[in-house]
Amino acid sequence: MQVGILLLAAGSGKRFGGMLPKQYITVADKPLLIHTLNSLAKEERIRVVQPVLAENDWLYADVVKGHQFPFELLPPVAGGAERSISMQRGLAALPDSIDMVGVHDAARPLPSKKLLKDVFDVAAEHGTAVPGVAVHDTIKVIDSEGRVIETPDRAMLRAVQTPQVARREWFVEAIEKEKDRLESHTDDASVLEAAGFSVYISQGDSLNRKITTQADMEWLHSHLGSV
Repeated sequence: MQVGILLLAAGSGKRFGGMLPKQYITVADKPLLIHTLNSLAKEERIRVVQPVLAENDWLYADVVKGHQFPFELLPPVAGGAERSISMQRGLAALPDSIDMVGVHDAARPLPSKKLLKDVFDVAAEHGTAVPGVAVHDTIKVIDSEGRVIETPDRAMLRAVQTPQVARREWFVEAIEKEKDRLESHTDDASVLEAAGFSVYISQGDSLNRKITTQADMEWLHSHLGSV
């Protein structure tokens, strides 16, 4: 199994705010992006990492300069306005030898070695895998007026994370099948599901948190400062 990671960092970061993209903010003496790459380096099956950046990203080259990783860090490609466009461009740039692809948010700096092992083990067995954690709050489904219409069994619910992994040809096929409604999918796995592929859950980790808001960044500073 030859694994490639699409490292998505092309988002606008509107919810986070600030002048500097969140992946370049220094936390515990390193840019957040370097923490993410160092975490991915714990999984020996990852052969290449393909960064997918915003069109006008002029900071990336300086941030990664001089850093060495056990995988090949490929030249970045420009993403698009939609996550699915970034995925398409990243997939097209991967070497032909890559047959399993994990799509990971650059703003999730702490995927553990165990999480990465589990997700690729499950993907090797089933063709797909998504890390998930149990939901402890009761979840309500509401209608457009705010009226509760369903209370699903939380034992059957999982909050999913990245990397979301699938066979490369399955991602390509799913994106083609769903090309007219890609904007309706909120994650990579839902594209696979809509295209008819079964998606399996691997063990997630509460520390594999996406840094989306200033509060998330404060948590990351606190966590990395205590380890």
